[in-house]
Amino acid sequence: MSTLSLVIPVFNEAEALEAHLAEIRLHAEQTGLPCRIILVDDGSSDNTWQVCRRLPNVEAIRFSRNFGKEAAILAGLRATREDLTIVMDSDLEHPPALIPKMVELWRQGSYQVVEAVKARRAREPWYRRLGARVFNRGMRTLAGVDLAGQSDYKLLTRETVEAYLDLPEANRFFRGLIPWLGPRRAEIPFEVPPSNRRTRWTFSQLVSLSLSALSSFSYVPLQMITLAGFLTFVGSFLLSLYVLWVKFSGRAVEGFATVILVVLFVGSITMISLGIIGGYLARIYDELKRRPPYVVADQRHPD
Repeated sequence: MSTLSLVIPVFNEAEALEAHLAEIRLHAEQTGLPCRIILVDDGSSDNTWQVCRRLPNVEAIRFSRNFGKEAAILAGLRATREDLTIVMDSDLEHPPALIPKMVELWRQGSYQVVEAVKARRAREPWYRRLGARVFNRGMRTLAGVDLAGQSDYKLLTRETVEAYLDLPEANRFFRGLIPWLGPRRAEIPFEVPPSNRRTRWTFSQLVSLSLSALSSFSYVPLQMITLAGFLTFVGSFLLSLYVLWVKFSGRAVEGFATVILVVLFVGSITMISLGIIGGYLARIYDELKRRPPYVVADQRHPD
């Protein structure tokens, strides 16, 4: 018989974790598979770890500080050994009722990944929806990875988990790396349930995650610097021809304001280009340091 593990990152979930986990366990039992639950406390500042420790039949890992969700997913996957693994959130925004459906779909086909895909985003401020569209369009255009509707709610076979763990990079983007591996995938649509809880992702964190994800999958922004330099050169060359033509035609060379604007434009392009290059250099710097993606402060095994 196949076995199942649930990898669930948690961060400041003490208030509702026990109730949510009971519902998740109820649906996991409907699969008929032996199931192991692995909670990864990503450096919570409340008493989430105390709740994790008293939950029965749960394996729990606690980070020394907040290392981020990507690190929590990685730690959970490293702790698995089952035939199937489902990665999901603990706050029920990933509906637990999909767990038996994902397993059933895996049983019906030779899929290596079963993904829960958002049929519609939850109610969010307009700027968050706009940012998500821009990010998804950028990833599709610049990196060739379509993440529209994608979530971290996925069922992975053991083969896929091992392929993911074999990747050498320290900075990971789980949602994008799984399709990059090229597994046979199936999708299950779901609607994110309404929630009164405010997201814990700040604007700066979302921007940082987006830039990190894009630089992980594409070097097109570096090529765009070359294109911008070429266009700037062409514009400067044409302007030079115009200035020479005006001079030799006996008219005064005018347009001092135009020259200032050109200088400002070129300076802006240069600064933006340096920023893009700096972003890629920072990723290289992080990888070369070879620091672990997380530090485990405590671990609890089921009784």
